[in-house]
Amino acid sequence: MQKYNKGFLYFICLVSAMGGLLFGYDWVVIGGAKPFYELFFAIDQSPVMQGVAMSAALVGCLVGAMVAGAAADKFGRKPLLMFSAVLFTVSAVATGLFDDFTLFNIARFIGGVGIGVASALAPMYIAEVSPPEIRGRMVSLNQMTIVLGILAAQVVNMLLARDTSIPANQAWDVEWGWRWMFWAETLPAALFLIMCFFIPESPVYLKLKAASASQDKKDNLAEAGLSELFQHKYGKVLLLGLVIAVFQQWCGTNVIFNYAQEIFVGAGYDVDGMFIDIVITGIANVIFTFVALYTIEKWGRRTLILIGAGGLGIIYLTLGTCYFIGMKGVLMVILVVAAISVYAMTLGPVTWTLLAEIFPNRIRGVAMATCTFALWVGCCTLTFSFPPMNAALGTYGSFWIYSAICVCAFFFLYRNCPETKGKSLEQLEQELVGKD
Repeated sequence: MQKYNKGFLYFICLVSAMGGLLFGYDWVVIGGAKPFYELFFAIDQSPVMQGVAMSAALVGCLVGAMVAGAAADKFGRKPLLMFSAVLFTVSAVATGLFDDFTLFNIARFIGGVGIGVASALAPMYIAEVSPPEIRGRMVSLNQMTIVLGILAAQVVNMLLARDTSIPANQAWDVEWGWRWMFWAETLPAALFLIMCFFIPESPVYLKLKAASASQDKKDNLAEAGLSELFQHKYGKVLLLGLVIAVFQQWCGTNVIFNYAQEIFVGAGYDVDGMFIDIVITGIANVIFTFVALYTIEKWGRRTLILIGAGGLGIIYLTLGTCYFIGMKGVLMVILVVAAISVYAMTLGPVTWTLLAEIFPNRIRGVAMATCTFALWVGCCTLTFSFPPMNAALGTYGSFWIYSAICVCAFFFLYRNCPETKGKSLEQLEQELVGKD
């Protein structure tokens, strides 16, 4: 086992993982602000404009993920992390500042680009600086900060959303409350930017840059990665990465965060009860992500992702059946919390860990960005498809479909997903794609 400065390693991994914290907060905060900025911008009766506001950041995510890999291979991992911190800071200030709906959406788009960049770069950077024996745990720190960001947004939204039955409170919410929900992100975003100055560049990037310079290649690393990524020898591992990335979204768990109102109201809860239930799911998300920090190195990535696919398939089948027979109340909340818990200790952290591990060093940047782009495409299609699917099939039908997706993914992953724990990145490259 190689020797390393454990304190410094945890420091640089936690700094990088702050991108995950901002990712989680920025992704979820809009849900609590939604009822109030819709009234402020007078779009509460316009489903199209509501969709624009909700999707502006998602479009930014796609753009950020698309450019992150090539840019990270050209300029380095550290500068891109700093760039994402700048985008988060600018977006947090501007989103709450603007009174114009177009400028509001531009600010949300900028934050989405930051999410796309951070979601691709943070786990990759952590994997490249971590020793094999604790790499899974270190990359899982990124998922931990994501769920802490989600919980922080849920708590901030609950604390800032006042009782709207009182006219004075509703006026404050509509004029200022939603702004402070976004402005609350400014402090951690600025701290992330400052702390990025104190972390080193990824040793993998420095090694690749040195190799490229010594061989006097005309093409830069980004161009080489793009040209190589779709070569036949990488086909199997690229397919595996794409399936894992899209499945993390299409397993269905994230609809609980994006459409919590519809899910909990359908289970018989009023608005006040809904906010409490949302925070409960956030707490479960954090607790079981902590569990993942300890199980990912003991049980392994393959075991956890199979548990996640199989477990969610069973839970969603049960949940859909309960909706079908009209069951309401606490049992529904228990099933939702169980789904969140299984996801938090399996698919949530394991997805990012596997994506950061399975690709060869030379193409990791562009491959990670490609899979992250696919993940956000999965997120967009999941977000947009749930309302019409829910309207056409009912909540029970939607969860039955997610159950079927989980079962199909279980069999694919059983056949194709390797175990990566305890192996160096170079060893995994040899096993998965071989050497030239």
